[in-house]
Amino acid sequence: MKTLCVILFLAAGGAGATCPAPQDTSEEIGALFEEARAAENDQAGQQIAAKMWQVWLRAPNETAQEVLDRGMRYRSGFDFASALREFDRLAEYCPLYAEGFNQRAFVHFLREDYESALVDLDAALALSPDHVGARSGKALTLMNMGRIPEARAELILALENNPWLSERFLLNNGGPLALPGKDI
Repeated sequence: MKTLCVILFLAAGGAGATCPAPQDTSEEIGALFEEARAAENDQAGQQIAAKMWQVWLRAPNETAQEVLDRGMRYRSGFDFASALREFDRLAEYCPLYAEGFNQRAFVHFLREDYESALVDLDAALALSPDHVGARSGKALTLMNMGRIPEARAELILALENNPWLSERFLLNNGGPLALPGKDI
């Protein structure tokens, strides 16, 4: 019943409801970046990355969290139209919450709508410039658009904060983002 009330509330435009500003997580995420840089192996790095995602996926309030979670469930079930509808609601309700844009970008990416993904990734990064997930997502999006030098630059920026990203292998010699004629 509670979820139905939230859906009806948001569908009606929120009756003037506003989302609170997202919590400042810069110190928390900065500490995780330091941990990731100091991690001794891939397994430790992946555990730290999971903690980063816990921070980014912490919505500003319960209403936003329910919409985010529902959108992610739809996305996981490959119901991209419903996922986009939820992430559109989230972006409208919480325009300062970077993860709403990042999650919508991921759905666009999965649908191979790279132009729309790039718009949302830029919005997420404008709100949270050190968002490693959005930064690596932008690298993958640019790579799929054939914009290799830009993709490489974005991935390098993401790796500065989390050197254990699985996408790091794209920079290896022979990889799609490798420097021409250079071993990485």
